[in-house]
Amino acid sequence: MNEIRSGPSEKKASRRRDKGTTAVALRNALLLVKNSGHRVSIKAVAEEAGVDPSLVHHVYPDIAEEIRSIAGRSTRTQRDSKHADLVKARTQIRELRQEVATLLTELADAASLNLTLLEQLKDLRAGQTGP
Repeated sequence: MNEIRSGPSEKKASRRRDKGTTAVALRNALLLVKNSGHRVSIKAVAEEAGVDPSLVHHVYPDIAEEIRSIAGRSTRTQRDSKHADLVKARTQIRELRQEVATLLTELADAASLNLTLLEQLKDLRAGQTGP
């Protein structure tokens, strides 16, 4: 039987990257994008360095965080902003619950007063139709 074997020339050549070289290329690309006046983003830096943005996210998280921080979207800034929004929302919810409780009390008082007035009105009407 004749088997056809694929030789090295028929295989897709895989690119091997040196992590250090790629990190330097990413930092240089970051400087280029930053100095070019374009919007700084992970995608822009990755394209400038000739790598996939997911590589930056997964293999170089420190560089990704540096890019986010330059772009004003660092993880810490986002987290602190979300926490401040959460504290503000909780305070607002607490105030609204207090207002609801006050309004329910006022509603109960108004309903009680309404029943009292209806009884008085019923007694007054009964007194008018009498002898």
